[in-house]
Amino acid sequence: MDYNMLVGHLAGHLASILTMVAYLLKDILWLRLLTILSCFAGIAFNYFVPATPLWSVIYWNLLFAAINIVQILIIIRERTGIHFSEEEKELHDTLFQNFAPFEFMKLMRVGKWLQAKQGEILATEQKPLDSVMLIYNGSVSVESNGKELARLKDGNFIGEVSFIAGGSATATVRALQPTRYIAWPKEAISRLLNRNPSMRIAMQGILSTDLTKKLMRRAPSFHAHIDLDSIYKPDK
Repeated sequence: MDYNMLVGHLAGHLASILTMVAYLLKDILWLRLLTILSCFAGIAFNYFVPATPLWSVIYWNLLFAAINIVQILIIIRERTGIHFSEEEKELHDTLFQNFAPFEFMKLMRVGKWLQAKQGEILATEQKPLDSVMLIYNGSVSVESNGKELARLKDGNFIGEVSFIAGGSATATVRALQPTRYIAWPKEAISRLLNRNPSMRIAMQGILSTDLTKKLMRRAPSFHAHIDLDSIYKPDK
């Protein structure tokens, strides 16, 4: 086997290995980088190994590499153009650490910062709730049948059960003091998470952790309001 043939065969194996590794990656930037390297390795294989270079295959690999290069430039521009406010930076550094900066920015773009007055109702038991909310600063009371079940403060979600399992609010939520919070419309955040599987997994983890902490400190009688089977049912 001559030198060119050896290089070609090695390039062919390298192309397959790079493609396999790329499929194992979650970060789209690294996936595209390895795909480009795989394309060039494939070009070397199709140039050196056949009796005559397979130009049609080589041209297609060049096109695939070019497409991925353009996409990488777009991703880099998106990621380097991210600027958080002080509030957003605090949230990303604490609660949303599992989100890549550009993912967190996408999440914040579909949300809205709001201020609730003392006594304002944020959710009403057994009534539709069109948003999932996060308390940034303040405190709220969680009530059912006129009785207070718990108090929530900074970093707690409101409406996560309704968001995860669907249906109406499981309790009434009332602001105990002026409370600053973020509200994400259910439809908007659902579309965003469905388009971005890694964000969906990260968000499910955050909401599940928050819900678990609440259930641990609430009275057992409140657990009956929540259908745990529907919340933790594996995705089909």
